[in-house]
Amino acid sequence: MTRPRPNGRTASLTLVDRLIVAFDSGIRTIAAPAHSTRAHPDAAVADPELSDSQRRLSAALMRVNHTGEVCAQALYQGQALTARDADVRAILEDAAREETDHLAWTEQRIAELGGSKSVLNPAFFAGSFLLGAVSGLAGDRWNLGFLAETERQVEGHLEDHLSRLPAEDAKSRTIVTEMREDEARHARTATEHGGAELPAPLRAAMKLASRIMTRSTYYV
Repeated sequence: MTRPRPNGRTASLTLVDRLIVAFDSGIRTIAAPAHSTRAHPDAAVADPELSDSQRRLSAALMRVNHTGEVCAQALYQGQALTARDADVRAILEDAAREETDHLAWTEQRIAELGGSKSVLNPAFFAGSFLLGAVSGLAGDRWNLGFLAETERQVEGHLEDHLSRLPAEDAKSRTIVTEMREDEARHARTATEHGGAELPAPLRAAMKLASRIMTRSTYYV
């Protein structure tokens, strides 16, 4: 498979420059409305009639998904900051750009459902950014392996949400389905470019952290 070319502007930045860019991006991820570079996948889907309980359930699940995308942004920015190879950095930055689309899609759907974003987003962003930076310091094979494992776990988490979302809520289901396909592609790309298989204890720790995030942001 052809390796993607690194973004020339980003590749030429110093570590301090990239840290400033990451900080700015983090502020915008948390505080500013997200904008999608792609059409919203549910744009042509009619907003269904949902009961109050169905609407609350969909809003809560989409809030969890939104926070998951906040974490993904932070992870990939942290990983890109400490990645050693420019091609690896490009893969991470491409994934982060698509996660921005997911942020926009879930943010809009939460608003349509009358829900709210999680107040815990800043804390999860900070923790995920630090984790991503540490992952990058371990080396590019492990960095890509961490990306692949993250995306595989997110794909499973989205599968679970598809089983829990109301069958009538075609808009939310369309968004989650598109997100799942993107995450699966990110995982394949990372593996094809040399991502290492993470040790079982680390995979288990990642699942535990994900469980904490999903259970807490379901409510707040």
